[in-house]
Amino acid sequence: MRVMVIGATGAVGAPLVRRLRERNHVVIGTSRSSTKFDELRALGADPIVLDALNAADVRKAITTAQPDAVIYEPTALANVSDFKHFDRSFAQTNRLRTEGIDILLAAARESGVRRIVAQSYGAYRYERKGSSVKTEDDPLDAPPAAMRESFAAMAHLDNAVTAAGGIALRYGLFYGAPDDHMGSLVRAGKFPIIGDGAGVVSLIHVEDAAGATALAVEHDGPAIYNVVDDDPVPSRIWLTELAKIVGAKPPPRFPRFLARLFAGEPFTVMLTESRGASNAKAKRELGWTLKYPSWRQGFAAAYGQQRQLEKVR
Repeated sequence: MRVMVIGATGAVGAPLVRRLRERNHVVIGTSRSSTKFDELRALGADPIVLDALNAADVRKAITTAQPDAVIYEPTALANVSDFKHFDRSFAQTNRLRTEGIDILLAAARESGVRRIVAQSYGAYRYERKGSSVKTEDDPLDAPPAAMRESFAAMAHLDNAVTAAGGIALRYGLFYGAPDDHMGSLVRAGKFPIIGDGAGVVSLIHVEDAAGATALAVEHDGPAIYNVVDDDPVPSRIWLTELAKIVGAKPPPRFPRFLARLFAGEPFTVMLTESRGASNAKAKRELGWTLKYPSWRQGFAAAYGQQRQLEKVR
Protein backbone atom coordinates (compact mmCIF):
# COMPACT_ATOMS: atom_id res chain seq x y z
CA MET A 1 0.00 0.00 0.00
CA ARG A 2 0.86 3.66 -0.16
CA VAL A 3 0.97 4.62 3.51
CA MET A 4 1.21 8.19 4.76
CA VAL A 5 2.72 8.50 8.25
CA ILE A 6 1.84 11.84 9.82
CA GLY A 7 4.46 12.54 12.48
CA ALA A 8 7.04 10.25 10.90
CA THR A 9 10.00 11.60 12.87
CA GLY A 10 8.51 11.07 16.32
CA ALA A 11 9.26 8.37 18.89
CA VAL A 12 7.20 5.75 17.06
CA GLY A 13 7.42 7.32 13.59
CA ALA A 14 11.03 6.46 12.75
CA PRO A 15 10.91 2.75 13.67
CA LEU A 16 7.45 2.57 12.11
CA VAL A 17 8.72 3.79 8.73
CA ARG A 18 11.37 1.07 8.83
CA ARG A 19 8.79 -1.61 9.65
CA LEU A 20 6.48 -0.47 6.86
CA ARG A 21 9.29 -0.53 4.31
CA GLU A 22 10.24 -4.03 5.48
CA ARG A 23 6.65 -5.04 4.68
CA ASN A 24 7.03 -3.55 1.18
CA HIS A 25 4.76 -0.56 1.64
CA VAL A 26 5.52 2.75 -0.05
CA VAL A 27 5.81 5.34 2.73
CA ILE A 28 5.13 9.07 2.60
CA GLY A 29 6.50 10.57 5.82
CA THR A 30 5.52 13.99 7.12
CA SER A 31 7.44 16.39 9.31
CA ARG A 32 6.78 19.96 10.41
CA SER A 33 10.20 20.95 9.04
CA SER A 34 12.23 20.16 5.94
CA THR A 35 15.29 19.81 8.19
CA LYS A 36 14.11 16.24 8.84
CA PHE A 37 14.02 15.30 5.14
CA ASP A 38 17.42 13.59 5.08
CA GLU A 39 16.42 11.51 8.08
CA LEU A 40 13.17 10.46 6.40
CA ARG A 41 14.88 9.60 3.12
CA ALA A 42 17.44 7.51 4.98
CA LEU A 43 14.55 5.56 6.53
CA GLY A 44 13.07 4.96 3.09
CA ALA A 45 10.21 7.46 3.12
CA ASP A 46 9.26 10.15 0.64
CA PRO A 47 9.26 13.29 2.81
CA ILE A 48 6.79 16.17 2.83
CA VAL A 49 6.33 19.15 5.16
CA LEU A 50 2.97 19.14 6.93
CA ASP A 51 1.31 21.00 9.77
CA ALA A 52 -1.30 18.55 11.06
CA LEU A 53 -3.42 21.44 12.37
CA ASN A 54 -3.62 23.21 9.00
CA ALA A 55 -6.71 21.85 7.25
CA ALA A 56 -5.76 23.17 3.81
CA ASP A 57 -2.28 21.64 4.03
CA VAL A 58 -3.63 18.28 5.16
CA ARG A 59 -6.23 18.21 2.40
CA LYS A 60 -3.62 19.09 -0.21
CA ALA A 61 -1.13 16.51 1.08
CA ILE A 62 -3.64 13.67 0.96
CA THR A 63 -5.04 14.73 -2.41
CA THR A 64 -1.53 14.89 -3.87
CA ALA A 65 -0.09 11.74 -2.27
CA GLN A 66 -3.22 9.60 -2.77
CA PRO A 67 -2.40 7.17 0.06
CA ASP A 68 -4.25 3.92 0.60
CA ALA A 69 -3.85 4.35 4.35
CA VAL A 70 -2.87 7.05 6.83
CA ILE A 71 -1.18 6.49 10.19
CA TYR A 72 -1.60 9.46 12.53
CA GLU A 73 1.27 9.78 15.05
CA PRO A 74 1.80 13.50 15.81
CA THR A 75 2.32 14.64 19.40
CA ALA A 76 4.00 17.52 21.20
CA LEU A 77 5.47 15.63 24.13
CA ALA A 78 9.14 16.60 23.97
CA ASN A 79 10.39 17.88 27.34
CA VAL A 80 6.99 17.61 29.03
CA SER A 81 7.72 17.42 32.75
CA ASP A 82 5.13 19.58 34.56
CA PHE A 83 2.56 16.98 35.58
CA LYS A 84 1.12 19.24 38.27
CA HIS A 85 -0.40 21.39 35.52
CA PHE A 86 -1.15 18.39 33.37
CA ASP A 87 -3.65 19.83 30.89
CA ARG A 88 -1.52 22.93 30.33
CA SER A 89 1.53 20.76 29.58
CA PHE A 90 -0.42 18.56 27.14
CA ALA A 91 -2.42 21.38 25.52
CA GLN A 92 -0.78 21.12 22.08
CA THR A 93 -1.02 17.34 22.03
CA ASN A 94 -4.68 17.66 23.05
CA ARG A 95 -5.25 19.89 20.01
CA LEU A 96 -3.62 17.29 17.78
CA ARG A 97 -5.94 14.64 19.25
CA THR A 98 -9.06 16.74 18.70
CA GLU A 99 -8.70 19.39 15.99
CA GLY A 100 -5.94 17.49 14.21
CA ILE A 101 -7.72 14.15 14.01
CA ASP A 102 -10.93 15.85 12.84
CA ILE A 103 -9.00 17.60 10.07
CA LEU A 104 -7.39 14.34 8.98
CA LEU A 105 -10.63 12.36 8.99
CA ALA A 106 -12.40 15.02 6.93
CA ALA A 107 -9.59 15.09 4.36
CA ALA A 108 -9.43 11.29 4.25
CA ARG A 109 -13.18 11.07 3.73
CA GLU A 110 -13.03 13.57 0.84
CA SER A 111 -10.26 11.58 -0.85
CA GLY A 112 -11.79 8.17 -0.22
CA VAL A 113 -9.08 6.98 2.20
CA ARG A 114 -10.80 4.44 4.43
CA ARG A 115 -7.88 2.90 6.29
CA ILE A 116 -6.88 5.06 9.27
CA VAL A 117 -4.71 4.12 12.25
CA ALA A 118 -4.13 6.68 15.00
CA GLN A 119 -2.00 6.98 18.12
CA SER A 120 -4.01 6.93 21.32
CA TYR A 121 -2.91 6.16 24.87
CA GLY A 122 -3.65 3.45 27.42
CA ALA A 123 -1.23 3.86 30.33
CA TYR A 124 -2.79 5.36 33.50
CA ARG A 125 -6.12 5.66 31.70
CA TYR A 126 -8.33 2.84 32.92
CA GLU A 127 -10.67 2.99 35.89
CA ARG A 128 -8.88 2.80 39.24
CA LYS A 129 -11.15 0.05 40.56
CA GLY A 130 -11.12 -3.73 40.49
CA SER A 131 -8.57 -5.71 38.51
CA SER A 132 -5.03 -4.39 38.18
CA VAL A 133 -5.02 -5.24 34.45
CA LYS A 134 -7.71 -3.93 32.11
CA THR A 135 -8.96 -4.83 28.64
CA GLU A 136 -10.18 -2.48 25.93
CA ASP A 137 -13.76 -3.16 27.05
CA ASP A 138 -13.19 -2.02 30.63
CA PRO A 139 -14.36 1.45 31.77
CA LEU A 140 -12.00 4.40 31.51
CA ASP A 141 -11.10 6.49 34.52
CA ALA A 142 -12.71 9.63 35.85
CA PRO A 143 -9.42 11.55 36.15
CA PRO A 144 -8.35 14.27 38.58
CA ALA A 145 -9.48 17.76 37.57
CA ALA A 146 -6.06 18.74 36.20
CA MET A 147 -6.23 15.87 33.66
CA ARG A 148 -9.81 16.16 32.40
CA GLU A 149 -9.04 17.99 29.16
CA SER A 150 -6.32 15.48 28.25
CA PHE A 151 -8.52 12.47 28.96
CA ALA A 152 -11.35 14.07 26.97
CA ALA A 153 -8.98 14.59 24.03
CA MET A 154 -7.94 10.93 24.06
CA ALA A 155 -11.57 9.85 24.22
CA HIS A 156 -12.39 12.15 21.31
CA LEU A 157 -9.68 10.57 19.18
CA ASP A 158 -10.77 7.02 20.06
CA ASN A 159 -14.40 7.76 19.25
CA ALA A 160 -13.78 9.78 16.08
CA VAL A 161 -11.37 7.25 14.58
CA THR A 162 -13.51 4.20 15.29
CA ALA A 163 -16.66 6.00 14.10
CA ALA A 164 -14.84 6.50 10.79
CA GLY A 165 -14.02 2.78 10.64
CA GLY A 166 -10.41 3.21 11.73
CA ILE A 167 -8.17 1.75 14.41
CA ALA A 168 -7.07 3.55 17.59
CA LEU A 169 -3.95 2.18 19.29
CA ARG A 170 -3.76 2.76 23.03
CA TYR A 171 -0.01 2.69 23.52
CA GLY A 172 1.60 2.07 26.87
CA LEU A 173 4.25 4.29 28.44
CA PHE A 174 6.98 4.63 25.80
CA TYR A 175 10.65 3.94 26.36
CA GLY A 176 13.60 3.15 24.11
CA ALA A 177 13.53 6.20 21.81
CA PRO A 178 16.86 7.94 21.07
CA ASP A 179 15.77 10.99 23.09
CA ASP A 180 14.39 8.95 26.00
CA HIS A 181 15.36 10.77 29.21
CA MET A 182 13.71 8.48 31.74
CA GLY A 183 17.00 6.88 32.72
CA SER A 184 18.68 10.22 33.32
CA LEU A 185 15.71 11.41 35.41
CA VAL A 186 15.97 8.33 37.61
CA ARG A 187 19.75 8.73 37.87
CA ALA A 188 19.26 12.33 38.97
CA GLY A 189 16.74 11.30 41.64
CA LYS A 190 13.93 13.21 39.90
CA PHE A 191 11.54 10.27 39.50
CA PRO A 192 10.50 9.24 43.03
CA ILE A 193 8.44 6.42 44.43
CA ILE A 194 5.29 7.92 45.92
CA GLY A 195 3.50 6.34 48.86
CA ASP A 196 3.41 2.57 48.47
CA GLY A 197 4.23 2.83 44.75
CA ALA A 198 1.34 0.51 43.96
CA GLY A 199 0.15 2.25 40.80
CA VAL A 200 0.40 -0.25 37.94
CA VAL A 201 1.62 0.83 34.51
CA SER A 202 1.93 -0.96 31.19
CA LEU A 203 5.05 -0.05 29.24
CA ILE A 204 6.05 -0.53 25.60
CA HIS A 205 9.36 -0.28 23.79
CA VAL A 206 9.01 2.00 20.75
CA GLU A 207 10.19 -0.80 18.45
CA ASP A 208 7.37 -3.04 19.62
CA ALA A 209 4.89 -0.18 19.31
CA ALA A 210 6.03 0.28 15.71
CA GLY A 211 5.64 -3.43 15.04
CA ALA A 212 2.04 -3.46 16.22
CA THR A 213 1.24 -0.33 14.22
CA ALA A 214 2.66 -1.76 11.00
CA LEU A 215 0.39 -4.78 11.45
CA ALA A 216 -2.66 -2.68 12.37
CA VAL A 217 -2.57 -0.72 9.12
CA GLU A 218 -3.09 -4.00 7.24
CA HIS A 219 -6.26 -4.81 9.20
CA ASP A 220 -9.79 -3.54 8.89
CA GLY A 221 -11.45 -1.49 11.61
CA PRO A 222 -13.18 -0.25 13.53
CA ALA A 223 -11.14 -1.39 16.52
CA ILE A 224 -9.27 -0.26 19.62
CA TYR A 225 -6.16 -2.14 20.75
CA ASN A 226 -3.97 -1.84 23.83
CA VAL A 227 -0.39 -1.81 22.54
CA VAL A 228 1.53 -2.70 25.69
CA ASP A 229 3.94 -5.41 26.81
CA ASP A 230 3.05 -8.64 28.64
CA ASP A 231 4.18 -7.43 32.06
CA PRO A 232 2.14 -4.69 33.82
CA VAL A 233 4.12 -3.53 36.83
CA PRO A 234 3.75 -1.37 39.98
CA SER A 235 5.74 1.86 39.89
CA ARG A 236 7.91 0.95 42.89
CA ILE A 237 9.23 -2.11 41.05
CA TRP A 238 10.06 -0.68 37.64
CA LEU A 239 11.57 2.49 39.11
CA THR A 240 13.78 0.47 41.46
CA GLU A 241 14.92 -1.85 38.66
CA LEU A 242 15.60 1.06 36.30
CA ALA A 243 17.77 2.71 38.96
CA LYS A 244 19.85 -0.48 39.18
CA ILE A 245 20.27 -0.69 35.41
CA VAL A 246 21.46 2.92 35.06
CA GLY A 247 23.73 2.70 38.10
CA ALA A 248 21.75 5.11 40.26
CA LYS A 249 20.89 5.18 43.92
CA PRO A 250 17.45 3.76 44.81
CA PRO A 251 14.70 6.26 43.91
CA PRO A 252 13.76 8.66 46.70
CA ARG A 253 10.43 8.04 48.44
CA PHE A 254 7.82 10.66 49.26
CA PRO A 255 4.54 10.33 51.15
CA ARG A 256 1.38 10.99 49.13
CA PHE A 257 0.53 14.25 50.90
CA LEU A 258 3.93 15.71 50.09
CA ALA A 259 3.80 14.52 46.48
CA ARG A 260 0.35 16.09 46.03
CA LEU A 261 1.73 19.38 47.31
CA PHE A 262 4.81 19.54 45.10
CA ALA A 263 4.14 17.24 42.12
CA GLY A 264 0.35 17.53 41.99
CA GLU A 265 -2.58 15.15 42.07
CA PRO A 266 -2.15 13.66 38.55
CA PHE A 267 1.41 12.43 39.16
CA THR A 268 0.47 11.12 42.60
CA VAL A 269 -2.53 9.21 41.27
CA MET A 270 -0.55 7.73 38.36
CA LEU A 271 2.14 6.30 40.64
CA THR A 272 -0.14 5.04 43.41
CA GLU A 273 -3.56 4.07 42.00
CA SER A 274 -3.35 3.44 38.25
CA ARG A 275 -4.15 0.15 36.50
CA GLY A 276 -2.32 -1.70 33.74
CA ALA A 277 -3.63 -2.97 30.40
CA SER A 278 -3.88 -6.32 28.65
CA ASN A 279 -2.39 -6.82 25.18
CA ALA A 280 -4.23 -10.12 24.54
CA LYS A 281 -6.56 -8.66 21.91
CA ALA A 282 -3.77 -7.07 19.87
CA LYS A 283 -1.70 -10.25 19.95
CA ARG A 284 -4.67 -12.40 19.00
CA GLU A 285 -6.21 -10.28 16.25
CA LEU A 286 -3.11 -8.65 14.74
CA GLY A 287 -0.76 -11.62 15.04
CA TRP A 288 1.61 -9.38 16.96
CA THR A 289 4.70 -10.74 18.69
CA LEU A 290 6.97 -8.60 20.84
CA LYS A 291 10.73 -8.28 20.72
CA TYR A 292 10.61 -7.27 24.38
CA PRO A 293 7.68 -9.13 26.02
CA SER A 294 8.67 -7.63 29.38
CA TRP A 295 9.95 -4.19 30.26
CA ARG A 296 12.75 -6.02 32.11
CA GLN A 297 14.23 -7.19 28.81
CA GLY A 298 13.51 -3.86 27.14
CA PHE A 299 15.06 -1.79 29.93
CA ALA A 300 18.22 -3.89 29.85
CA ALA A 301 18.51 -3.31 26.10
CA ALA A 302 17.58 0.38 26.05
CA TYR A 303 19.11 1.75 29.24
CA GLY A 304 21.95 -0.72 29.57
CA GLN A 305 23.16 0.37 26.15
CA GLN A 306 22.78 4.03 27.11
CA ARG A 307 24.93 3.45 30.19
CA GLN A 308 27.65 1.71 28.17
CA LEU A 309 27.75 4.60 25.68
CA GLU A 310 28.03 7.10 28.53
CA LYS A 311 30.97 5.14 29.99
CA VAL A 312 32.74 5.22 26.62
CA ARG A 313 32.26 8.98 26.39
